[in-house]
Amino acid sequence: MADINASIHFLLLIFLSSTLLHLETVKLGSCNGVLNASCTEIERKALVNFKQGLIDPSDRLSSWVGLDCCRWSGVVCSSRPPRVIKLKLRNQYARSPDPDNEAMDDYGAAHAFGGEISHSLPDLKDLRYLDLSMNNFGGLKIPKFIGSFKRLRYLNLSGASFGGTIPPHLGNLSSLLYLDLNSYSLESVENDLHWLSGLSSLRHLNLGNIDFSKAAAYWHRAVNSLSSLLELRLPGCGLSSLPDLSLPFGNVTSLSVLDLSNNGFNSSMPHWLFNFSSLAYLDLNSNSLQGSVPDRFGFLISLEYIDLSFNILIGGHLPRNLGKLCNLRTLKLSFNSISGEITELIDGLSECVNSSSLESLDLGFNYKLDGFLPNSLGHLKNLKSLHLWGNSFVGSIPNTIGNLSSLQEFYISENQMNGIIPESVGQLSALVAADLSENPWVCVVTESHFSNLTSLIELSIKKSSPNITLVFNVNSKWIPPFKLSYLELQACHLGPKFPAWLRTQNQLKTIVLNNARISDSIPDWFWKLDLQLDLLDFSNNQLSGKVPNSLKFTENAVVDLSSNRFHGPFPHFSSNLSSLYLRDNSFSGPIPRDFGKTMPRLSNFDVSWNSLNGTIPLSMAKITGLTNLVISNNQLSGEIPLIWNDKPDLYEVDMANNSLSGEIPSSMGTLNSLMFLILSGNKLSGEIPFSLQNCKDMDSFDLGDNRLSGNLPSWIGEMQSLLILRLRSNFFDGNIPSQVCSLSHLHILDVAHNNLSGSVPSCLGNLSGMATEISDERYEGRLSVVVKGRELIYQSTLYLVNSIDLSDNNLSGKLPEIRNLSP
Repeated sequence: MADINASIHFLLLIFLSSTLLHLETVKLGSCNGVLNASCTEIERKALVNFKQGLIDPSDRLSSWVGLDCCRWSGVVCSSRPPRVIKLKLRNQYARSPDPDNEAMDDYGAAHAFGGEISHSLPDLKDLRYLDLSMNNFGGLKIPKFIGSFKRLRYLNLSGASFGGTIPPHLGNLSSLLYLDLNSYSLESVENDLHWLSGLSSLRHLNLGNIDFSKAAAYWHRAVNSLSSLLELRLPGCGLSSLPDLSLPFGNVTSLSVLDLSNNGFNSSMPHWLFNFSSLAYLDLNSNSLQGSVPDRFGFLISLEYIDLSFNILIGGHLPRNLGKLCNLRTLKLSFNSISGEITELIDGLSECVNSSSLESLDLGFNYKLDGFLPNSLGHLKNLKSLHLWGNSFVGSIPNTIGNLSSLQEFYISENQMNGIIPESVGQLSALVAADLSENPWVCVVTESHFSNLTSLIELSIKKSSPNITLVFNVNSKWIPPFKLSYLELQACHLGPKFPAWLRTQNQLKTIVLNNARISDSIPDWFWKLDLQLDLLDFSNNQLSGKVPNSLKFTENAVVDLSSNRFHGPFPHFSSNLSSLYLRDNSFSGPIPRDFGKTMPRLSNFDVSWNSLNGTIPLSMAKITGLTNLVISNNQLSGEIPLIWNDKPDLYEVDMANNSLSGEIPSSMGTLNSLMFLILSGNKLSGEIPFSLQNCKDMDSFDLGDNRLSGNLPSWIGEMQSLLILRLRSNFFDGNIPSQVCSLSHLHILDVAHNNLSGSVPSCLGNLSGMATEISDERYEGRLSVVVKGRELIYQSTLYLVNSIDLSDNNLSGKLPEIRNLSP
């Protein structure tokens, strides 16, 4: 898309430049002025006043001194006579190559102009070009006097954080060729388009992300008044309806760029689109368009860019004529409901004279595209990006893929590819990222598959199913030609030895070797690679040995060493970790007393199924962002510490099967987000604290197999989300409170082996959760359920179990008949 935009803008700017300055010859000096000439005193004063009104945090206008304003930064003058004709004051630092990089965004903000725009600016009578884009004017209204620049040809106020509505005075700019107000405002303000008809010379119009919802009924008439228009961009404007007229833009005959994305249109593809015979760029993504992709697209032979993605109601098969668009460079049809095979499309494009121009093909997440990938795919020699993920393709990757020498991105995850990955992929020397995950590949991968992948940075071949059908068979002395930063291999057979080829991968940021059948110790050379990791996942192997303290991690990193054979004391990790999973190993000794101080950013902590002993550190009170605390199935002892205040996001606490004693702290009632409280299999005593009634979002409440006593609290009936209530094997007495019957979602009730008395509440027969068949899978944790005297462990299928156990109490009466109880 960037390349398409660049080429179109380049052509437009050539046109605009020749038109803007056809009367002036501009000579550039050492700065931006002219040689042996200067602006007028009136212009210089106007610019000085303009500078004085601005806030310039990075001193971008430091050159604005002296008499010759034609040499000032951002000022361009004509030569005969010397007059200020351009103000180029765009904040060039405001757009980061990585839009998610907050540091770069802050850097851009630090260079943004703010303040006021001086009323002396209209003294620049000859101004042709004004660019204040990407600055921050803090909600200042767009000055009305901008409409007085009669000779202005170029105006760009995009992303400049103005406020208020667009002044209708802009409609006076009858000489304007280029107008960009995209995202001009800090807030959404309803605007109209009546002023637009005055811009009779306009060639380029970008009004993206401005609320024109009240112009939805007439926007096409306003645009139709611009007979010279070449480029129209109105994305995210709330236009809501497309005109159903046969020729709504009869006066606009030369349009080459049309962007109406993200407007909520809910009609079929309009027929008038195909009257724009010069159309090169079409973006209708993120609407609610419906129907099939029209076959008439094949007649718009100038098209270079099509984006119809994120229109979930667009379905049907791909039209045959799309394959005739030999100038097409980008085709985006992702997140629709298109079905059928892609053979005709690819075959058509492959037959283009001098080869297809296609560089980017995105058919991802249609889910219904199926069949085999055609051999003709290898004829699309210019292809750089191929996104086929989220569909139903089958078979093998065609051997011809090795011909795509320009391919940089190849994403085919989440399909049904059940064949082989050909060795020819190893010839893709330009390939940077490949994702082949969630496919049932049946093949062996060797060094040949990677022989010439010198540009590869990201590789993902993972599968959530534990069934392994893909095997890596590479020589232990193999040296890869690439340096990866992202490696994700899950349910692939790499073992039994730890992969020696990782020795050269010293630029890794993410490494996943999950369920890779590795039964080995991690070699010392790996720990010495001096990696700065954001994800380390070696879970579900048979790795052994001790974990050193030398690992380094980036902020909010994740470590998962679960289900291995690691042993030794609790390992020390970087304070940057947000998630630490060490469950199902053989770590021993205590959790360090200062654990909460050394890992204050932790949100997910699971060390269950180890041999840890000692007490729960009081320092864990300092981990305020904790969401999961799972320390079950260890040998921990002592009382549950008072660590529960200031944990607003904690939703899972599992301390089951330890030797914890004492009472349940009343401060646990401050956990307003708590959904899973599992304290079973300990030596806890006392009563259930009244404060737990505040935990109204509880799904699973398991205090079984302890020494708790007292009555069952009636307020349990207020936990309307409760799915599991397990209080078996304690010393509770009194009645079963009738309020339990109001728990409409409850499907496991176990109060067996207590001292309960009285009658079995007849209303238990009204527990609708017991009678409901659940069709949607949901997580409910892991639970031991006694069914007809047998103790069964449920995990992934726990949501399907319906059970009531009231046995071994002193209750009278019969259990009401309930349908769907588990046998």
